[in-house]
Amino acid sequence: MHLFSEMVMTKKGHTVAVTGKGGTGKTVISSTIIRLLSQDNNHSILGIDADPAMSLGSALGLRIGKTLGDVREDIYKDTLKPTPSNVPLDVMIENQLREILVESPEFQFLAMGRPEGPGCYCLINDMMRHVLDRVSKKYDFTVIDCEAGLEHISRRTIRNIDYLFIVTDPTTRGMETARTVERLAQELEVKSGKACLIVNKVTEEDQGFCQGLSKEIAGIVPLDPNVTKYDREGEPILFLPDDSPAVVAVNEIISNTLLQTLLRR
Repeated sequence: MHLFSEMVMTKKGHTVAVTGKGGTGKTVISSTIIRLLSQDNNHSILGIDADPAMSLGSALGLRIGKTLGDVREDIYKDTLKPTPSNVPLDVMIENQLREILVESPEFQFLAMGRPEGPGCYCLINDMMRHVLDRVSKKYDFTVIDCEAGLEHISRRTIRNIDYLFIVTDPTTRGMETARTVERLAQELEVKSGKACLIVNKVTEEDQGFCQGLSKEIAGIVPLDPNVTKYDREGEPILFLPDDSPAVVAVNEIISNTLLQTLLRR
């Protein structure tokens, strides 16, 4: 299952963000996108877990130590010292990013960690956004697993997004939340090339519901018993079989959306 057999990359810095309300399975979608995009060793991938719950790392089979939140705390404490470091903030942040970057043979990974604590982090957060924007451009693809909602993308992570995948479950309330997220994306200072809706955990009973919304939906991912089994046993989602229903469905969605757009450029 190779996505890049006919694709020629023309530039680095393609950013994909996956968002949605809690419990819709966006981490499963994010980890599967990273898995599929990293199958070609000629392309560099950066995964970012922007959810304080930090479930993407375990889904990818990684052990996470220090996070960006820890880096922010360290730098904030340094600025309060009587004789703070003379190293510029952006240089300090970039140096620490190198230290906390988790390496795997197929991709690299950063965890955002917990949100801001007490104190004023305005300058530090501005510098972190600047550095992350710059760092992401060094990779062919950056895939962000977002916290439920969307506002934190414009506040804390990368602001220029090529593809925004909004994940929902097959419920009316889930669809309403997804539409709200899409409207919010348009209102915030987030430059998004294209927003696509993915309906996840779909059973046979949900097919009628999805058909009624076919014009809004970019792709459907079936309820996958393998995902349930892996979650129950604590196995990384990254290691799902190639023919697992969720993997096949996400592969088709990525091929028909993100990669088709890049091929037309």
